Amino acid sequence: MSAQHSPAPRPAAQGAPYDALLLLSFGGPEGPDDVVPFLENVTRGRGIPRERLKEVGRHYYLFDGVSPINAQNRELLAAIRKDFAEHGVELPVYWGNRNWAPYLTDTLREMVADGHRRILTLTTSAYASYSGCRQYRENLADALAALEAEGLPLPRVDKLRHYFNHPGFVRPMVDATLAALAELPAEVRDGAHLAFTTHSIPTAAADTSGPVEAHTEDGRGGAYVAQHLDVARLIADAVREETGAERPWRLVYQSRSGAPHIPWLEPDICDHLEELHGAGVPGAVMVPIGFVSDHMEVRYDLDTEAAAKAAELGLPVARAATVGADPRFAAAVRELVLERAATERLAAGDADAAPGAGETGPTAPRRCALGSLGPSHDVCPVGCCPARTPRPAAAGADSPYA
Repeated sequence: MSAQHSPAPRPAAQGAPYDALLLLSFGGPEGPDDVVPFLENVTRGRGIPRERLKEVGRHYYLFDGVSPINAQNRELLAAIRKDFAEHGVELPVYWGNRNWAPYLTDTLREMVADGHRRILTLTTSAYASYSGCRQYRENLADALAALEAEGLPLPRVDKLRHYFNHPGFVRPMVDATLAALAELPAEVRDGAHLAFTTHSIPTAAADTSGPVEAHTEDGRGGAYVAQHLDVARLIADAVREETGAERPWRLVYQSRSGAPHIPWLEPDICDHLEELHGAGVPGAVMVPIGFVSDHMEVRYDLDTEAAAKAAELGLPVARAATVGADPRFAAAVRELVLERAATERLAAGDADAAPGAGETGPTAPRRCALGSLGPSHDVCPVGCCPARTPRPAAAGADSPYA
C-alpha cells in the first residue's frame, strides 16, 4: 500500500497514543535453499566460512529446510488480531523479523507508508538478555537509520515490557507441564522430575543482563537467570498444588553455540538427563520456559537430540508445549498493550489515561505479574543488557530516536 493512498489512521481510543503494534521475531528459513543464506544473516560479521554454515544447518535439513518459527508467528499474529477484534482494540498488527523475510526494515517501511507514527513492539522473547532484548532494540535502531537515510518520516517506536511472569504466559505453561506429566507412563509419573529449559548464553552476558542493579559478580546470572528461576518456581508450585506431589526441579540449558573456551550457562539438558538417570530418577518432563513457540531449538534440541539421549539412557521423558498462540497469551499481549498505552497517556497528562479515573484524577493501570520479581520496567534503562561492542539501540532510555 503506497503512502499516496494511505492517510494516517485515526488512533483507537484504547490503544492511543499508539497507532500500530509490531510483532518482532527472529525469523527462519522456509525451504532448503534458504538455510545457508539465513545462517549468513544470523552470523553476519563473524567471518564463519560457508562450508561451516552448511554443517551448522544440518538439523534444518532434517525438517526439509523449514523452520517452524515463521508458521508459528503467523498463528500468533492471527491470534492477536482475533483477540484485538473481539475486544474492540483497533490497532493494526504487523510482523517483521531480524534474520528472514518479512524483514524488519521492510515492515517498518510499510508501516510508515501506511501512515503509522507511534508504534509499540512485541518481541518473541520474554526475558532480559542481550540477544533477547538489547539486540532487538539494536535491530530497531538499524531499521530506523535505514528509513532516515531514505528520507522517510521516522515513527516513534517503543517496546513492551518483559512478560515472563505475566499470568497469560505462566498459566499456559502450567497446563502444558501437567499435560506432559500425563503423557509419562503411569508407573514413573509420580517420581518424575521437572527440567525447566532455556537457551544457554555466555555467563558474562547472563551476569550483565537486565538493569545495572541486577548485574552480579557471584555467578548468579543477573536478571536472565533470576527471571527464569522465578517462572520455574511458579510452575513447579502450581503443579504441586494440582497434583499433590512435590517434584524436584532444576533450571537447565540448551542450544549452546559459542566457542568451547568461553563459559556458558550450564548444565546442558542432555547432561542433566544423564545425571537424573544415574541418580535413579524414573522419568522427567522437559519444560521449555525460555521459548515462546515450538521453533527449531525446541523441535531439534529437545524433541530430537534430548529425546534421543533419553532413549539411549532408557529414561522416560515428555516435553511440555510452549505458549505459542494460546488465546491466554494473545489476551496477555492485549493487556500489556493497553497497560502501556494507559501509562503513556497518564504521563502525558491525559485525564482519561486509565480505567478508574475519577474526581481525584486518573489512576495508574494495573500491571499484572506473578512471582516475586514484580512487573518489569517499561523503558530499558541505560546500561541494561549491554553489548560487548556498544551500538545504537532504539526503544530505550539511551535511544537516539526518542
